[in-house]
Amino acid sequence: MLMRTDPFREVDRLAQQFFGTVQSGTWSRPAPMPIDAFRTGDEFVVAFDLPGVDPDAIDLDIERNVLTVKAERRPLQLDGNAQVQLSERPLGVFSRQLFLGDSLDTERIQASYDNGVLVVRIPVAEQAKPRKVAIGTTDTTRRAINA
Repeated sequence: MLMRTDPFREVDRLAQQFFGTVQSGTWSRPAPMPIDAFRTGDEFVVAFDLPGVDPDAIDLDIERNVLTVKAERRPLQLDGNAQVQLSERPLGVFSRQLFLGDSLDTERIQASYDNGVLVVRIPVAEQAKPRKVAIGTTDTTRRAINA
């Protein structure tokens, strides 16, 4: 139902954790964003961590069953007298693409952003929901076969 597009992004994330580097992204090479994905009832839910990102800097697109999320965390606007003492928060562009299966209804997607988490809810398509199939019978009258 859900496939990741770039296997090397996980390697980048592990290298970032191992070497303790802060990764920033650009529009040509966006940094990954952590996600959680799960199915609950008749919908598929994906939560993207985007702390400190202005909601106006988030772009959510769907094309040919591919969900693309791009966001940009911009530096704080400091007054002219401020001197930065420490800067560890990653800045720049973050991006994630997810392939959505045909069993999801991409026409009815809903998204909300609260407390730095973008939550995308995708309903399961009606044709993909489990359903009972009635079993018909044929003529119930028994006939004797004469030889």
